[in-house]
Amino acid sequence: MSGLSRKEFLRSTGKALVASGLLAAGARGAKAAPSERVRHAIIGAGNQGKRHTQAFGAFSDCEIVAICDVDPERRVRITRELREPARTRLLDDFRVILDDPEVDSVSIATPDHWHTLLAILALQAGKHVYVEKPCSHNIREGYAIEAAAKKHGKCVQHGTQGRSSGGIREAVAFLRDGGLGKVRLAKAINHQLRGAIGREPETDPPPNVNYDMWLGPAPKRPFTKNRWHYQWHWFWDYGCGDIANDGIHQIDQARWGLGAGLPKAVTAAGGQLYYDDDHETPDTQLVTYEYDDAYLVFEMRLWTDYPMDGHDNGVIFYGDKGTLDIGRGGCEVTLIGEEKKPLGGGADKDAHVRNFLDCVKANDPTKLQAPIREGVVSSALCHLGNIATRVQRRVVFDEDRCECVGDAEATALLGRTYREGYELPAEFRA
Repeated sequence: MSGLSRKEFLRSTGKALVASGLLAAGARGAKAAPSERVRHAIIGAGNQGKRHTQAFGAFSDCEIVAICDVDPERRVRITRELREPARTRLLDDFRVILDDPEVDSVSIATPDHWHTLLAILALQAGKHVYVEKPCSHNIREGYAIEAAAKKHGKCVQHGTQGRSSGGIREAVAFLRDGGLGKVRLAKAINHQLRGAIGREPETDPPPNVNYDMWLGPAPKRPFTKNRWHYQWHWFWDYGCGDIANDGIHQIDQARWGLGAGLPKAVTAAGGQLYYDDDHETPDTQLVTYEYDDAYLVFEMRLWTDYPMDGHDNGVIFYGDKGTLDIGRGGCEVTLIGEEKKPLGGGADKDAHVRNFLDCVKANDPTKLQAPIREGVVSSALCHLGNIATRVQRRVVFDEDRCECVGDAEATALLGRTYREGYELPAEFRA
């Protein structure tokens, strides 16, 4: 793929892909999910791609048949995670995976700006999809991926793996059963020491890297190290800040515990209070989501380490009878007048991947622990938090009309402009 010119690549993507039949691959009819073994491919070989390789490779009924990344160094490095590397193709062109009828499922571990487009293309090619969080780079994309999943009837699991944790599921059941009485406030906390990224000059991309494909739907910009591996999270073209990178886990669990969907309105404040470097997204952010009878508050700071508050990233529910804490180390409940006590077990390693594989084998999306609708809503909360932060005023979102009521500036941030050749398929454009 690295040898193709931009003109040649554009001929075979976007509108040209429609003509060539790749976008309509699903019409060829995908074979049913295998009864014994899932043939799985991974797109993206960074930190999350490595975790996917470890998790999917841990199950004997899953064979990792291909891994794709535009960076040749990452493709080579990830082979260390494979039990049988000789059985896995290393690719720089995702279309090879989508056009292979023997591939049953894909996981998408690319930068955020590729998530929705790749997921839709995979669905059209008849594949089941495990898509990393956030499933979308903006709110309109979320509805596009949801529509594609509904049309093609495939499993689409969102990478909010806390939904497959037995401990967290028990905590949510405790809340549902009234264990805390009426819960009127949930606080989702994301606090960690990310570190400065400095300022990097524009340079040529690394050798043999298909940087044009990496940019994909994003605007054409010169290469810098800070817009590259992992640091892309802090630029609006590719990422959505830490609210959608890590905070989405806490937001998802908070609204799950509250039994809440999209909020009535969102207010927020945030910016760069600590780092003075190439960051575009906030290092400090406070977001309040308004519901009829409760509030969900998101608190983010990227310049303090976990132990400052005595726990890691987590969620606190406040009810009439006490509080419930959900953290990465487990769940604890403190009822008024009683000692704090653990609730449920710890995290279940790879349970989310196991759930996805079981659903793929059964060809049954209804049993997914984090179906795409839940991913769409939790991602939307992150996007609305960012929108309210950027416009610096209260935002009221109308889902039916997909607009921010009376606010053209905020509404413009619900979507984005796509680079020619990388547009969403026409049927899923808002």
